[in-house]
Amino acid sequence: MEFSKLNFGVDGDSITAGEQWSYHVYKNLGFASHYNVGVGSAVWYKRTFEKNGVSVTTQSYSDPDFAGISDGWEDTDDMSEMQKRMNNCAVVHIERFISDVKSGKAPVPDVFAFAMGTNDAWECMGDPEKALTGKELDGNENIDLFTEAGAMRWCIQKIMTEFPLCRVFVLTPIQTATPEHNVKVEKTIENIRKICGAMSVQVVDCFHGCGICEKFEVIGGTGRYLRDGLHPDVPGQTLQGAFASKEIRNNLF
Repeated sequence: MEFSKLNFGVDGDSITAGEQWSYHVYKNLGFASHYNVGVGSAVWYKRTFEKNGVSVTTQSYSDPDFAGISDGWEDTDDMSEMQKRMNNCAVVHIERFISDVKSGKAPVPDVFAFAMGTNDAWECMGDPEKALTGKELDGNENIDLFTEAGAMRWCIQKIMTEFPLCRVFVLTPIQTATPEHNVKVEKTIENIRKICGAMSVQVVDCFHGCGICEKFEVIGGTGRYLRDGLHPDVPGQTLQGAFASKEIRNNLF
């Protein structure tokens, strides 16, 4: 396959933002372009934050007063900053990606990869069976964008609808140094498999197959491939990128 004629779009969180595993996929396979809208601290779903009687809810990227997106995560009383954090989710990222393509800022993707879920909370997992009910996105009350399952279905189908010739891949989160966190991630992987299976989308199982293993990592410190028990260092990014490259190459057609 002539990857040099294909454009690669990407979304994710801090393990994806910038030039990490997806940049290695871009270089390894020789894609024509690499357009990445991943932002650190991101989750799949929309959220509402309340403090001192004031609440902020995830905006739409097209809102006239859209506040922007922030990768912040430390405690803050700044409600403007919290609005930007609530906007940091895959739903808004995909709205941005589509807007950038329509405006000519980004090329139409031939391959698109999601890598999200590390930061998702237990209580926001949602029901994948309910999220998969019905054919349409618009007006479908079963698709709750404030849940992981609902947001996954919406984001994947939105890319597939806007770019019908694009092949979509979803990477599972990688293992971290913390066993308890990995248990939560495996619940996210259950949702990914159910949503992707129903949408006929390829899952790239980085958790079980990329070579990054909790047994060799240090909580809060530097291990074999994670610099802090969560984020891959350059060798870890290279390893994950090599695995994803192989999976995308072998499953594209």
